[in-house]
Amino acid sequence: MKAIVVAFFSWALAATAQILPPGWDARQAGDKVLAGLVKVSAPEVKGAHDAEFVVMGDRAFVVYEANDVKPGENAEWPFIYVALSVVNIKTGAVDRTLTLARSEQQFANETLPAGACFVPRLLRKDDRTLRCYFASEAPRTRQSQTWFIDFDVVHLMPVNEIHRAKIKTAAGTFDMTPQRFYEDAAAQGFAREAKDFGLYIFDSFKVFDGRTYVALNNYAAGQNALAILNADLDTFGVLGHYNEPSALRLTESAVNRLPDGTWLAICRQDGGNHNYTFTTSQDGRHWTPGEFRDFVPNGASSRPTFDCFDGVYYLGWQESTRVDGVGRSVFNIDVSRDGAKWERKYRFETAKSFQYPTFHQHAGAIYLTVTQGDSDPSRKERIVFGKLE
Repeated sequence: MKAIVVAFFSWALAATAQILPPGWDARQAGDKVLAGLVKVSAPEVKGAHDAEFVVMGDRAFVVYEANDVKPGENAEWPFIYVALSVVNIKTGAVDRTLTLARSEQQFANETLPAGACFVPRLLRKDDRTLRCYFASEAPRTRQSQTWFIDFDVVHLMPVNEIHRAKIKTAAGTFDMTPQRFYEDAAAQGFAREAKDFGLYIFDSFKVFDGRTYVALNNYAAGQNALAILNADLDTFGVLGHYNEPSALRLTESAVNRLPDGTWLAICRQDGGNHNYTFTTSQDGRHWTPGEFRDFVPNGASSRPTFDCFDGVYYLGWQESTRVDGVGRSVFNIDVSRDGAKWERKYRFETAKSFQYPTFHQHAGAIYLTVTQGDSDPSRKERIVFGKLE
């Protein structure tokens, strides 16, 4: 009993101890990171967004939406494809760029339908294989479908096959489409309008107790859920939905688990005042209605991040403040050991924008990708890569 009490108080002391040294300058720390970012999207790319990556050895494998026509991105643009860049993490040099999936592409076993290939996500399958998931969609024409394709990291080539990802709900296991995701939420009282596109694997994959979790999102419908990926990495089992208050149209969440086992999700809001809301769950199935928290006072509608590195939580969120009138030009990263007390570690301010970042740790370092641009109002012109710390 004495050992348990001592351990508890040791944890409590660590949780309340200040993480950052006195006088820490978050803006200066952010500027240092910005100065080291390098472009990794291909030279012909005019519009790029929503990158994800995996680091293996000395190389980062970065997937992202891309198009060679114009800046920005839209689910209704059939010329958007899934691209992959192989980056040397020591030099920042791009060793190779290639296309993984595009509209009407023929594979050995299937041909993709006409439509945008959207929101790619990447997962390490084994020591020589990565698995890339993406949505193929044509809004108001058909149900979108989530697909996956494997990539051989030894030969730097994709496998010439694609497969339909599945979604498992209370009603059974089906092809992963917005309709099945919506029906599961509607059976639990979700009442917003159904959409035939917009279902994405949104947050980064996270492993707890040997199981892989990820947040699912239908941006068009304002719908969110926590899911478990099966051992074969082809089926997403919906664990619990969190969409309340429905009037706020909550989307694009990031999820993590706190030291006491509580799940915490931060959700983008596209209604009301556009500030982020937070929801909690004890089991991943039943979630509290989203609420605002004082440490995020002026968020903007954009993707948040919520990671944990070496026992420290990193919460990233877009601030509504604008640099030179540019949207998504201020992004904060706050750190905490307990998810309650937060300190500002990074503040990124740039007219190039700092939007939809992703962070991953490898060999003791934290790397990132982010969307930036120079002149288009969207600032969705290229993907950059760098080292956070």
